[in-house]
Amino acid sequence: MLLESAEDFGDDVAQYRIELFTHCYRMMGSVDEAEDALQEALTRAWAGRDTFRRSISFRAWLFRIATNVCLNAIDSRKRGRVEPGPCPDDLLAGVASPEIGPEARYDTHESVSLAFLTVIQLLPPRQRAVLVLRDVLTFSGADVAVLLDTSVQSVNSSLQRARATLRGSYSRPVDPPAAVNTSRANPPHLLQRYVRAWEAADVAGLVALLREDAVLSMPPKPAVIGAKPIGEFLATSIFPIAPMRLVEAHANQSSTFAVYRHRPATNSFAVFALLVVDGDGHLITNIHAYADPRVLERFDLPAELAG
Repeated sequence: MLLESAEDFGDDVAQYRIELFTHCYRMMGSVDEAEDALQEALTRAWAGRDTFRRSISFRAWLFRIATNVCLNAIDSRKRGRVEPGPCPDDLLAGVASPEIGPEARYDTHESVSLAFLTVIQLLPPRQRAVLVLRDVLTFSGADVAVLLDTSVQSVNSSLQRARATLRGSYSRPVDPPAAVNTSRANPPHLLQRYVRAWEAADVAGLVALLREDAVLSMPPKPAVIGAKPIGEFLATSIFPIAPMRLVEAHANQSSTFAVYRHRPATNSFAVFALLVVDGDGHLITNIHAYADPRVLERFDLPAELAG
């Protein structure tokens, strides 16, 4: 490894790059911070390539560096917990690594859902790292102890506390999707009704599709909790703005739509927001809404649609 050229080293790392980015995204909850963490991790890996030892796999060694970079970055943040932002699907690991076994508690799709990411941001950083390394990436307890330079006992204790937090704060889909196609989590007929209700400004129709405890999050604004309050908010604050159209988009391997609002002056529709929708297999549980232009720029969306 020490005598490798930069090109050879880059080839070795390339097969893990998307998986490493996805790991950094889970840890950081932010696309920008994940990209920064990945770049820092790869820079450290190249600079410290002579420290790699065959006692752990090259993949594990890279995850050790990336995890520690993320933990250091979280520790140095000047703000508190981050509200996760959406990530384009093409940046995320779409299939499980052959090194990830069937014992994973959360598959690669559920583990990048905004509902899951929002809850794990509640965990202390090291608990978050242990949970992701053990229950998503299926490293053994002994491996995680090596990666985090701690004891197996400490890993197991952190994992128990992290799992307890998730049991109390996170509702899993009834039938988690097994592929990028999310129709099992949000059946096509549910999504079709959702689009029709939104475009028709049909508040009652939309509320009927929401679970009673559904959450509409709109960072950095406060979330709206409950099907009826969500309906009231949309009826008074969103639907009166202008007629809207929804166009399928691709984020977090979840059902996603770009929202376009009508501009009478040009008789066109301009992109307005991104909606990432989570469901429990029967009803919609979460609507994550983003209107920040910097977020929308990450997605390959037409700026406007013809009227």
